[in-house]
Amino acid sequence: MKPIALALAIGLAVAGCSENGAKKKTEPPPVPVTAAKAVARDVSVRLEVVGRAEAFESVAMKSRVDGQVAAVLFTEGQHVNQGDVLIRLDPTDFAARLQQAEATAARDEALIAKMRADTARYTALKERNFVSEEKVNDIRTNEAAATANLRASKAAAEVARLQLSYATIRAPITGIVGARLVFPGSAVKANDVTVAIVNRVRPLLVSFAVPEKHLPQLRAARQAGTLKVDITQPGDTSQHFEGTVRFIDNAVDAGTGTILLKAELPNHDEKLTPGQFLNVSLLLDTLRQAVAVPDNAVQQGADGNYVYAVKDDASVEMRRIDTLASEEGFTAVRGAVQVGETIVTDGHLRLTPGAKVRIKEETPVGKPPSADKRQEPGRGVPAA
Repeated sequence: MKPIALALAIGLAVAGCSENGAKKKTEPPPVPVTAAKAVARDVSVRLEVVGRAEAFESVAMKSRVDGQVAAVLFTEGQHVNQGDVLIRLDPTDFAARLQQAEATAARDEALIAKMRADTARYTALKERNFVSEEKVNDIRTNEAAATANLRASKAAAEVARLQLSYATIRAPITGIVGARLVFPGSAVKANDVTVAIVNRVRPLLVSFAVPEKHLPQLRAARQAGTLKVDITQPGDTSQHFEGTVRFIDNAVDAGTGTILLKAELPNHDEKLTPGQFLNVSLLLDTLRQAVAVPDNAVQQGADGNYVYAVKDDASVEMRRIDTLASEEGFTAVRGAVQVGETIVTDGHLRLTPGAKVRIKEETPVGKPPSADKRQEPGRGVPAA
């Protein structure tokens, strides 16, 4: 009996060791991850769109009279002030017409003087009964006709004087004149050929369109105060230009589902030019002390966005979240995440709910986890 009992005991011991070994083999090692704390911070809600610069005022100048260009007095790209002479037309014909009209007006003035004298003389004769009332009425009618002719002659002289002044083409606004479009000897017709283009670039306008779904936020931000924009040039984020939204269109474009806005920039140094494309960042709102996690902690799944939170027992739990906005490497979230919780920022591919983790690096609070994943400061955008 003793050998049988001993064999049984040995068999049970071997079976127990085999079970313990199987358990050890089936337990996976902790997954190495990096993590960061969820923090409370202010996050700006911004719209990032592409806009185009426009001149604050743009005038395509045309001659108001027919004539021949005598001189072009500006240099291409020159800064001009309102009233500066840009082009002169040959004034000879206009000066002759003015002299003719002034001579006609002088003749009519002489005639009206004679008619007034005749009216006075015939009125005196009528009082002495030397002429009839009918004759006096004829003289007065002639005086009235001469007065009307004098007014017409003076008006014709004024028209001739204006036409002579139109032979000198002046800058209508202060700005920058464009390329030369006519040259001395060129024939121009009234309101036909553009002779010069003057753009006012200080201040400058930037037009851009935003989706209509943001209209409630736009209205709320407009009521709360002025709408600010931050402008940068494509490929160059070192220079930022601040502007204010001055115009919101009164209708949504039915074809694109967007609404047009225009922002005004001072553009004192004239670094921006009408027609160029610009990056526009429109500040809609600021989320005060929102729960924020690093951008790369947010993962996308079939049911929406989620993060992995590390529990006290070193296991991870999947938390469903809604993203609100992103700024400076952080995303404001709404959901089952609390300030101070540890959130996985790297190593998601090997994680499943309930898996054990080993935190190999924890990003300090207030610093984004990776410099290459951060956005430019102040460039937050509404999250999807």
